Amino acid sequence: MKTVLVTGANGQLGKEIGKLSAALPGLPPIVCTTRKELDITSAGDVEKFIDGSNIEFLVNCAAYTNVDLAEKEKEKAFLVNHDSVRNLVSAAGRKDIHIIHISTDYVFDGKSNIPYREEDVAAPLSVYGMSKLKGEKEVLKYAKGMIIRTSWLYSSSKGNFFSTMLRLGRENEEVRVVFDQTGSPTFAGDLAGAIMKIVAGISGDQTGFSPGIFHYANEGVCSRYDLAVEIMKAAGMDCRVVPVESDSFPVPAARPHYSVLNKSKIKRLYSINIPHWRESLLKCTTEVNI
Repeated sequence: MKTVLVTGANGQLGKEIGKLSAALPGLPPIVCTTRKELDITSAGDVEKFIDGSNIEFLVNCAAYTNVDLAEKEKEKAFLVNHDSVRNLVSAAGRKDIHIIHISTDYVFDGKSNIPYREEDVAAPLSVYGMSKLKGEKEVLKYAKGMIIRTSWLYSSSKGNFFSTMLRLGRENEEVRVVFDQTGSPTFAGDLAGAIMKIVAGISGDQTGFSPGIFHYANEGVCSRYDLAVEIMKAAGMDCRVVPVESDSFPVPAARPHYSVLNKSKIKRLYSINIPHWRESLLKCTTEVNI
């Protein structure tokens, strides 16, 4: 039986896809792998794993995502975000496997004032963004390669803006959050559902496979400050959120000040209904024991 291989199963998106594995009708069996089961940095390991499996779709959620540390660990960031993607594309090509690769809004420089379309010129500001863009180029070489860029991804797992704000809200009476970074928060559960809907539709011959770049993020726009305010409100916390400029928090890696994504293409071609970020934030909050 044909299967769906998901890499990066320990990440927040990989975990959400794992939750959906038995929840959506029409899906082939999903095989979720961590680095323990499949080291995608090794071309030999990737070839051996894929050659020994009956895979129809490969969803690559694995990534090096520590934006600031990537400035020091450039080789490691490119190893995971570029070299590993090349390994997956090469092995998938030999077996005629569809690839859905997850990328990021950080491939843009944030100088726009209208939502970025897929065809807009990428100009990353950081090593992380550059490594992700180089990985995208490997996928674009492949006729059965699809890229889904997303932004401000969060879930009930630790290690994201949502969980950090909850922790800071519990520990402090006041937190300072930047107001000059604007984007669209994306609940990992929503993105996982969209990916699996695309997979199920193509696998069941209900929709065709469209290679290339797509954008997905929750509807609506906000600043990091606005998002923090809503997180505190949704969690019922009294922590005061103070707006500050990005210069108040010097960090090694520059962030795009504006990274709103235009989602028209994915909504049109795959009939994806995207919830508003406030609605999804409340949904995510119910999953957390505050």
